[in-house]
Amino acid sequence: MHKVLVVDDDKVLQQSVKQALEFHHFNVDVADNGKEAVNAVYREKYDLVVMDVNMPEMDGIEALGEIKKHDPSIIVLVLTAYSNVSDAVKAVKEGAFNYLEKPITSENLVALIKRALKARSMVETTAFSAPTLSLGGANEDKFVGESNSMQKVFDVIGKLAKVNTPVLIRGESGTGKELVAKAIHYNGPRKENKFVAVNCGAISDNLIESELFGHEKGAFTGADQRKIGKFQYAEGGTLFLDEIGDISPSMQVKLLRVLQEKKFTPVGSNREISVDVRIIAASHKPFEEMIKTGDFREDLFYRLNVLPVYLPPLRERKSDIPHLVNYYINYFNNVHSLEVNGITPEATKTLQEYTWPGNIRELRNTIEHCFIMESGDYISEESLPIKVKDGRKATEEESDTVDAMIDFKSIKNSVLDKDPSEVDNSQFQFTFAKKEDGEVKMDFQAAKDKFENEFIVQALKVNKGKINQTALNANIPKKTLLRKIEKYEINPKDYYQ
Repeated sequence: MHKVLVVDDDKVLQQSVKQALEFHHFNVDVADNGKEAVNAVYREKYDLVVMDVNMPEMDGIEALGEIKKHDPSIIVLVLTAYSNVSDAVKAVKEGAFNYLEKPITSENLVALIKRALKARSMVETTAFSAPTLSLGGANEDKFVGESNSMQKVFDVIGKLAKVNTPVLIRGESGTGKELVAKAIHYNGPRKENKFVAVNCGAISDNLIESELFGHEKGAFTGADQRKIGKFQYAEGGTLFLDEIGDISPSMQVKLLRVLQEKKFTPVGSNREISVDVRIIAASHKPFEEMIKTGDFREDLFYRLNVLPVYLPPLRERKSDIPHLVNYYINYFNNVHSLEVNGITPEATKTLQEYTWPGNIRELRNTIEHCFIMESGDYISEESLPIKVKDGRKATEEESDTVDAMIDFKSIKNSVLDKDPSEVDNSQFQFTFAKKEDGEVKMDFQAAKDKFENEFIVQALKVNKGKINQTALNANIPKKTLLRKIEKYEINPKDYYQ
């Protein structure tokens, strides 16, 4: 049950709002002025505050500032008389979700509250990829995160929600980039308008211009009628361009023009169309490297990358896994009408020791898998997918190993066909695991993987993280190099100089 604080010095209005919200199953407290409201927020945890602007001792604008300073997650709705609408607009700019003019009706108030909670749920759903920044939420359960990396993300989301600048969200597949885009949109000034998502990587080069800008009838074969593009469809709202790193250089030029001039020309047309759309883009691509190789325009990158959002992979914030697991347990209990009470400590430990190459998407699927397999009241280690359990076993084996060395000079084809002294750590190290009886277990595939990993790291170091140069000098096909970099979770940026 959501907890609401109603703040108004008009006792009649205060009580009527309280009764209306209690009728809709909200848990409601009251306060007579801004000072009392701030004190109440310090004492209790509220999801939402409904507050008048003009009040004695401390007005609504000042109280709003104090409440947001104490807990940015609290939704604040402002009530105002017609003559004070300018104050309400100011309150929205300072962080209030929206305002209602008096006299208010319970229907309008409840509808606005539901929209606010739905908007906050977009950020809490980012809890699918992170712990929560609660700018609002439709889910009953609070999802409180602890990792510093995600708190930084939420801080940036809160700042971006207040402005209209373009946004670039970066992170691996499965980290929740679209969810962050929705969180920014539904908590920002365009929240009442459309959120339109386009996966640029899923559209061929010859169709993407028509998809984004529309086309005239007869513009190309098969264009039997005029079609409006996503830019025009999203007018007044937000256009989310996922996998923007996949668009061609020619499309990058056209997209840059839209960002600069707020105009575009449909395919096969001579008319220009003005557009008011916020652009939020996302990609997992290494833009810095793509700019060096000419695959992505530097001016477009900086247009988008005003205040970047980087979503860390799940393996870098494993302290959040228990919170995420509890969230999904509650979620799937509702979806499947089950009553799983939690997860065993052993199963939690296994989840935290797994590397999660599929990030949050993989964790979600894992918990749903457990719901199907588990017959008890708690998710146990036995119900986890084999892949996850094997991942933990591999981690455990690392603690009991024998190190072996390969002399760099003994490798027939060196990284660069250069003197080994030019490479840091001129020996590659791999590992043999010991069995319980002390016998050394030699695993060719594990040693091969270890060698490949080290080889690529050394090659990147020598070539200062440059993909094309590394591929050429180390005699590795570029596609193979990129695949291995992804497989071993190597970040070329670590070796830039």
